Amino acid sequence: MWDNISLALQSLRANKMRALLTMLGIIIGIGSVIAIKTVGNSLTGSITDSMSGFGIRNISVSLTQKESESSSKTSTESGAPRVRMFKNATPSGKDLLTDEMIEEYRATFPDDVAYVELTSQLGTGTLPAAEDSSDTVSATLLGINDEYLQAEQVELLYGRGIANTSDADRKVCVVADRFVEQALGTSPRNVIGQMVQITVNKVPYTFYIQGVYAYEEEDTVSVTSSSSDDVVTNFYMPLETARKLAGSTGKGYQQFTVVTAADTDTASFLTTTQQFFETYYTQNDSWTVECSSLDSLVSTITGILDTVSLAISAIAAISLLVGGIGVMNIMLVSITERTREIGTRKALGAPQGAIRLQFIVEAVVICMVGGLFGIAVGTGLGALACQMLGYAAKADFATIGIAVGFSMVIGVFFGYYPANKAAKLDPIEALRYE
Repeated sequence: MWDNISLALQSLRANKMRALLTMLGIIIGIGSVIAIKTVGNSLTGSITDSMSGFGIRNISVSLTQKESESSSKTSTESGAPRVRMFKNATPSGKDLLTDEMIEEYRATFPDDVAYVELTSQLGTGTLPAAEDSSDTVSATLLGINDEYLQAEQVELLYGRGIANTSDADRKVCVVADRFVEQALGTSPRNVIGQMVQITVNKVPYTFYIQGVYAYEEEDTVSVTSSSSDDVVTNFYMPLETARKLAGSTGKGYQQFTVVTAADTDTASFLTTTQQFFETYYTQNDSWTVECSSLDSLVSTITGILDTVSLAISAIAAISLLVGGIGVMNIMLVSITERTREIGTRKALGAPQGAIRLQFIVEAVVICMVGGLFGIAVGTGLGALACQMLGYAAKADFATIGIAVGFSMVIGVFFGYYPANKAAKLDPIEALRYE
């Protein structure tokens, strides 16, 4: 075997350019597949890591209109899209999700529910900037319950957060240190108890600051204004205060967010949550509950990216077929050039198996060397593409292993016919060959 490998390497060295051109299809095919898989894995990993910071453990529970029975049956039979009922555009008080439902839910699944976030958005408010009164500072006014800041891992620097019982519908707020600097022009440590007036839809509201949290750029959205440093931060207030200012009636909710425990399977618990709340709406003709999570969205996106990556890789792998045909072609040429050598070996007693093995090994060596070059090219191109896209390169070692094995299979498959042809040469005819 080692003698055959040595002969194959000598043949490659003797015909360097021909060998390189023969391996080109193998190099391009394997390099393309590895580069595509590297970029695909890096993109998938980057999306998963990014979305993990936006609440991948969160389950959104919201009211949604039921489908009419007739449209549901018709769509099921015909395959047409389902049509929802639109009797009541807005749920009434009796349709809303209530505190009693949430408390029963938490009591039923105490080990799976870490937090329940209740919110009510009042809108975007503005107030004059401290340094330039002609400029404005913007903030999103959000009513929250006492679990929200902890669930969202908001770091309090000074003062305290929102308490459901003691704060109730008081006009107190928790603001970002960045908001304090922009709107009040003072140190965040000096603003506890200070009054701030903010305007929402031309209506001024007065609040008293009772807490300051650390601003984190990735958790807020930059906006274009007279200063490139301006950002929209969250302006937190008690939930009941926001509901009262918004003119909300009733005690229920159209939507809330559940944060699952760290060891809970969010995807599985989403189904459990949906089934639990649906039981409250079996007699409701218009409304039911729908649950969704980023975890399921991430799984869907990852599946799509994997499918696209696989499809592109399959197309790129076609060049491996072209490369294999090239290997077969060059082996047939090599056999023709070495007909007298084959005849001499057979005349000296070499069996057909030895001749066949010699040329199969040579074909495998060509493909293996091409595969190694392809791995180097693919890894390099993949890393370069990931760097240009701003992602961390994640090499797929399984793909690299498959590429090496596939290159060997190509060598055997496309080398067998020429090798078999060489093994069956008549030694007398081969020795007569000019």
